[in-house]
Amino acid sequence: MACTSCPSDSTSNNDPRWRRILWIALVVNAAMFVIEIGAGLASGSQALMADALDFLGDAANYAISLGVAGMALAWRARAALVKGWTLVAFGAFVLVSTVWAVWNGDPPQAEVMGMVGIAALIANAVVALLLFRYRSGDANMRSVWICSRNDVIGNAAVVLAAIGVFGTGTAWPDLIVAAVMAALGLGGGWQIIRQARGELAHLPSSDTLVTHRN
Repeated sequence: MACTSCPSDSTSNNDPRWRRILWIALVVNAAMFVIEIGAGLASGSQALMADALDFLGDAANYAISLGVAGMALAWRARAALVKGWTLVAFGAFVLVSTVWAVWNGDPPQAEVMGMVGIAALIANAVVALLLFRYRSGDANMRSVWICSRNDVIGNAAVVLAAIGVFGTGTAWPDLIVAAVMAALGLGGGWQIIRQARGELAHLPSSDTLVTHRN
Protein backbone atom coordinates (compact mmCIF):
# COMPACT_ATOMS: atom_id res chain seq x y z
CA MET A 1 0.00 0.00 0.00
CA ALA A 2 1.25 3.47 -0.88
CA CYS A 3 2.26 5.92 1.81
CA THR A 4 -0.55 8.11 3.07
CA SER A 5 1.64 10.69 4.77
CA CYS A 6 1.68 14.41 4.08
CA PRO A 7 4.05 14.51 1.07
CA SER A 8 1.47 12.75 -1.07
CA ASP A 9 -1.40 14.85 0.30
CA SER A 10 -0.92 18.03 -1.67
CA THR A 11 2.24 18.75 -3.64
CA SER A 12 2.33 15.66 -5.85
CA ASN A 13 -1.34 15.77 -6.78
CA ASN A 14 -1.13 19.52 -7.48
CA ASP A 15 2.09 19.25 -9.49
CA PRO A 16 1.62 21.12 -12.82
CA ARG A 17 3.47 18.33 -14.63
CA TRP A 18 1.09 15.75 -13.13
CA ARG A 19 -1.91 17.76 -14.31
CA ARG A 20 -0.46 18.16 -17.82
CA ILE A 21 0.08 14.42 -18.06
CA LEU A 22 -3.49 13.78 -16.94
CA TRP A 23 -4.78 16.11 -19.66
CA ILE A 24 -2.70 14.27 -22.26
CA ALA A 25 -4.02 10.93 -20.99
CA LEU A 26 -7.59 12.23 -21.06
CA VAL A 27 -7.35 13.42 -24.67
CA VAL A 28 -5.62 10.23 -25.83
CA ASN A 29 -8.17 7.96 -24.17
CA ALA A 30 -11.18 9.91 -25.42
CA ALA A 31 -9.83 9.88 -28.98
CA MET A 32 -9.00 6.17 -28.87
CA PHE A 33 -12.47 5.36 -27.54
CA VAL A 34 -14.04 6.95 -30.63
CA ILE A 35 -11.62 5.13 -32.94
CA GLU A 36 -11.92 1.73 -31.28
CA ILE A 37 -15.68 1.72 -30.83
CA GLY A 38 -16.06 2.37 -34.56
CA ALA A 39 -13.44 -0.23 -35.47
CA GLY A 40 -14.92 -2.78 -33.07
CA LEU A 41 -18.40 -2.39 -34.55
CA ALA A 42 -17.05 -2.53 -38.11
CA SER A 43 -14.81 -5.55 -37.55
CA GLY A 44 -16.99 -7.51 -35.13
CA SER A 45 -14.15 -7.73 -32.61
CA GLN A 46 -15.16 -8.36 -29.01
CA ALA A 47 -11.65 -7.46 -27.83
CA LEU A 48 -11.72 -4.09 -29.59
CA MET A 49 -15.14 -3.34 -28.15
CA ALA A 50 -13.86 -4.23 -24.67
CA ASP A 51 -10.80 -2.06 -25.18
CA ALA A 52 -12.99 0.82 -26.39
CA LEU A 53 -15.10 0.64 -23.24
CA ASP A 54 -11.88 0.60 -21.22
CA PHE A 55 -10.74 3.79 -22.99
CA LEU A 56 -14.07 5.44 -22.16
CA GLY A 57 -13.82 4.45 -18.51
CA ASP A 58 -10.23 5.66 -18.31
CA ALA A 59 -11.10 9.02 -19.90
CA ALA A 60 -13.74 9.51 -17.22
CA ASN A 61 -11.27 8.42 -14.53
CA TYR A 62 -8.64 10.92 -15.68
CA ALA A 63 -11.28 13.66 -15.63
CA ILE A 64 -12.12 12.72 -12.02
CA SER A 65 -8.43 12.78 -11.09
CA LEU A 66 -8.05 16.26 -12.55
CA GLY A 67 -11.09 17.38 -10.57
CA VAL A 68 -9.70 16.22 -7.21
CA ALA A 69 -6.02 17.10 -7.73
CA GLY A 70 -4.95 19.39 -4.86
CA MET A 71 -7.82 18.35 -2.60
CA ALA A 72 -7.44 16.59 0.73
CA LEU A 73 -6.40 12.94 0.71
CA ALA A 74 -9.89 11.91 1.87
CA TRP A 75 -11.50 13.34 -1.28
CA ARG A 76 -8.86 11.78 -3.52
CA ALA A 77 -9.40 8.42 -1.82
CA ARG A 78 -13.16 8.72 -2.40
CA ALA A 79 -12.50 9.48 -6.07
CA ALA A 80 -10.26 6.42 -6.21
CA LEU A 81 -13.10 4.33 -4.79
CA VAL A 82 -15.37 5.50 -7.62
CA LYS A 83 -12.69 4.62 -10.16
CA GLY A 84 -12.09 1.23 -8.57
CA TRP A 85 -15.75 0.28 -8.73
CA THR A 86 -15.86 1.56 -12.33
CA LEU A 87 -13.07 -0.86 -13.24
CA VAL A 88 -14.87 -3.71 -11.48
CA ALA A 89 -18.08 -2.89 -13.37
CA PHE A 90 -16.15 -2.77 -16.65
CA GLY A 91 -14.60 -6.16 -15.98
CA ALA A 92 -17.96 -7.72 -15.14
CA PHE A 93 -19.58 -6.29 -18.27
CA VAL A 94 -16.80 -7.55 -20.55
CA LEU A 95 -16.92 -10.98 -18.92
CA VAL A 96 -20.68 -11.30 -19.48
CA SER A 97 -20.50 -10.04 -23.08
CA THR A 98 -17.63 -12.43 -23.83
CA VAL A 99 -19.61 -15.40 -22.55
CA TRP A 100 -22.51 -14.29 -24.77
CA ALA A 101 -20.20 -14.04 -27.80
CA VAL A 102 -18.98 -17.61 -27.34
CA TRP A 103 -22.33 -18.83 -28.68
CA ASN A 104 -23.35 -15.86 -30.83
CA GLY A 105 -20.19 -14.27 -32.26
CA ASP A 106 -18.50 -14.60 -35.66
CA PRO A 107 -14.76 -14.37 -36.40
CA PRO A 108 -13.74 -10.67 -36.48
CA GLN A 109 -11.67 -8.93 -39.17
CA ALA A 110 -8.09 -9.58 -38.11
CA GLU A 111 -6.58 -6.81 -40.24
CA VAL A 112 -8.68 -4.09 -38.63
CA MET A 113 -7.97 -5.52 -35.17
CA GLY A 114 -4.23 -5.48 -35.82
CA MET A 115 -3.99 -1.93 -37.18
CA VAL A 116 -6.15 -0.36 -34.49
CA GLY A 117 -4.50 -2.44 -31.76
CA ILE A 118 -1.02 -1.25 -32.77
CA ALA A 119 -2.16 2.40 -32.84
CA ALA A 120 -3.72 2.04 -29.38
CA LEU A 121 -0.61 0.27 -28.04
CA ILE A 122 1.67 3.12 -29.14
CA ALA A 123 -0.65 5.78 -27.71
CA ASN A 124 -0.99 4.10 -24.33
CA ALA A 125 2.70 3.21 -24.08
CA VAL A 126 3.53 6.92 -24.34
CA VAL A 127 0.98 7.77 -21.62
CA ALA A 128 2.24 4.97 -19.35
CA LEU A 129 5.84 6.18 -19.67
CA LEU A 130 4.75 9.69 -18.71
CA LEU A 131 2.90 8.35 -15.64
CA PHE A 132 5.60 5.88 -14.54
CA ARG A 133 7.17 8.24 -11.97
CA TYR A 134 3.79 8.59 -10.20
CA ARG A 135 3.12 4.85 -9.83
CA SER A 136 3.81 4.84 -6.05
CA GLY A 137 1.64 7.77 -4.95
CA ASP A 138 -1.65 7.68 -3.05
CA ALA A 139 -4.66 5.61 -4.14
CA ASN A 140 -5.75 8.23 -6.65
CA MET A 141 -2.34 8.43 -8.33
CA ARG A 142 -1.89 4.68 -8.22
CA SER A 143 -5.30 4.18 -9.81
CA VAL A 144 -4.23 6.32 -12.78
CA TRP A 145 -1.03 4.28 -13.15
CA ILE A 146 -2.92 0.97 -12.92
CA CYS A 147 -5.37 2.10 -15.59
CA SER A 148 -2.53 3.05 -17.95
CA ARG A 149 -0.56 -0.11 -17.25
CA ASN A 150 -3.62 -2.25 -17.92
CA ASP A 151 -4.25 -0.38 -21.15
CA VAL A 152 -0.78 -1.22 -22.49
CA ILE A 153 -1.19 -4.89 -21.56
CA GLY A 154 -4.66 -4.97 -23.10
CA ASN A 155 -3.52 -3.32 -26.32
CA ALA A 156 -0.66 -5.78 -26.73
CA ALA A 157 -3.14 -8.61 -26.16
CA VAL A 158 -5.45 -7.22 -28.85
CA VAL A 159 -2.57 -7.27 -31.35
CA LEU A 160 -1.78 -10.88 -30.41
CA ALA A 161 -5.47 -11.73 -30.74
CA ALA A 162 -5.51 -10.27 -34.24
CA ILE A 163 -2.59 -12.50 -35.19
CA GLY A 164 -4.40 -15.47 -33.65
CA VAL A 165 -7.66 -14.74 -35.50
CA PHE A 166 -5.76 -14.37 -38.77
CA GLY A 167 -3.91 -17.64 -38.23
CA THR A 168 -6.82 -19.77 -37.02
CA GLY A 169 -9.79 -18.21 -38.77
CA THR A 170 -11.80 -18.50 -35.54
CA ALA A 171 -13.05 -16.01 -32.94
CA TRP A 172 -11.40 -17.79 -30.01
CA PRO A 173 -8.27 -15.60 -29.77
CA ASP A 174 -10.50 -12.52 -29.74
CA LEU A 175 -12.73 -13.98 -27.02
CA ILE A 176 -9.78 -15.10 -24.89
CA VAL A 177 -8.27 -11.61 -24.96
CA ALA A 178 -11.62 -10.07 -24.03
CA ALA A 179 -11.76 -12.43 -21.02
CA VAL A 180 -8.20 -11.46 -20.00
CA MET A 181 -9.14 -7.79 -20.18
CA ALA A 182 -12.13 -8.51 -17.96
CA ALA A 183 -9.79 -10.12 -15.42
CA LEU A 184 -7.48 -7.08 -15.54
CA GLY A 185 -10.42 -4.79 -14.91
CA LEU A 186 -11.64 -6.84 -11.95
CA GLY A 187 -8.17 -7.26 -10.43
CA GLY A 188 -7.06 -3.66 -10.93
CA GLY A 189 -10.34 -2.31 -9.60
CA TRP A 190 -10.07 -4.40 -6.46
CA GLN A 191 -6.49 -3.20 -5.83
CA ILE A 192 -7.63 0.42 -6.03
CA ILE A 193 -10.64 -0.19 -3.76
CA ARG A 194 -8.51 -1.87 -1.08
CA GLN A 195 -5.91 0.92 -1.05
CA ALA A 196 -8.52 3.69 -1.00
CA ARG A 197 -10.39 2.04 1.86
CA GLY A 198 -7.12 1.69 3.76
CA GLU A 199 -6.32 5.38 3.30
CA LEU A 200 -9.79 6.42 4.47
CA ALA A 201 -9.58 4.11 7.49
CA HIS A 202 -6.29 5.66 8.67
CA LEU A 203 -7.35 9.29 8.32
CA PRO A 204 -8.46 11.34 11.36
CA SER A 205 -12.15 12.17 11.04
CA SER A 206 -11.39 15.90 10.80
CA ASP A 207 -9.29 15.34 7.67
CA THR A 208 -12.31 14.23 5.67
CA LEU A 209 -13.64 17.79 5.71
CA VAL A 210 -10.46 19.63 4.80
CA THR A 211 -9.23 20.38 1.28
CA HIS A 212 -5.81 21.69 0.32
CA ARG A 213 -5.65 24.98 -1.52
CA ASN A 214 -3.33 25.59 -4.45
